[in-house]
This record gives sequence, structure tokens and C-alpha cells, in this order.
Amino acid sequence: MKITEVASRLRMPVAITEVDEADFKLLTKKRYSFNWKHLKEEEGLYKLQITGEDNILGVIYLTDAPDEKRIEIKLLACSIENQGRNKIYEGIAGCLIAYACQLAKIKYGYLACVSLVPKTSLKAHYISKYDMIDAGWQLYLEGEQLNNIIVKYLV
Repeated sequence: MKITEVASRLRMPVAITEVDEADFKLLTKKRYSFNWKHLKEEEGLYKLQITGEDNILGVIYLTDAPDEKRIEIKLLACSIENQGRNKIYEGIAGCLIAYACQLAKIKYGYLACVSLVPKTSLKAHYISKYDMIDAGWQLYLEGEQLNNIIVKYLV
């Protein structure tokens, strides 16, 4: 799994691991537009880092809906310096979404689904960039679209 440094086009290997207690000092509202500290006791909180580095570039909070064979992306954030046109790295959100897809596929096989409720301003972006399917207030990935995200970002 790799992200791309925008300026050099250099591909950087990344790892996604669970957030631990010490990480909450780095997960500030100023840097991630959200106060992550209230999720300290929750399972399903993951961070993306360049392999061998301490800097957290992205965070995702996942919940499981086993009756629906679905994992929901409750929160997804890239660090402030990796948002918009002047971002340093691209592919952070894609890797995090693909990670959620991989977890869903491991758990639910061919019935796996990943969903999210997007901010209105991001809905069209998720549909065009990640091929998400519009289900009204939610977007989702399943089947071929889910597999395509895994292949594009994790392989």
C-alpha cells in the first residue's frame, strides 16, 4: 500500500494500524478538523502513517453492522496539510477506504459492503473518485466497486 508525494511523484509505503493512547496527543482538532479524543475508548479507530515514520497522515473510525454485512465509515480525515489542491501526499483517503473494504471482505466475503454518510459538499467527490454508489443519504461500495478500490489502493 502506497501514497504519492505530489511534488516529486515519489511513491511512499504506508501502514494502517490501530490508534493507541499516545496518538491522541497528535490527533488535534487543529490538524484533523475533529476532536478525536472522545473516541479513546472505541474500537475501530485506525491511523495511516508512512512506514517507519511517526507522523499520522490520516485517521478513520469504523463501526461494524454484522446483520447487514457492512462496515460503516463513521469518520475519515486527512491531516490539514494533506487536504485540497496544495496537499503534500495524495491517496491517503483512498488507502483508508480500501482498508475498510478489505476488513469488510475478510469478515463478510462476497457479501461485504462499506458505507458512509458524506458531507454534502463531498458526495460528488466520493462518487467520482471512489466509484461509490448513491443510496440517497448514504454512499456505499460492494461487489466489483469494493474489489476495485482494494486493488487500486492496497495492491
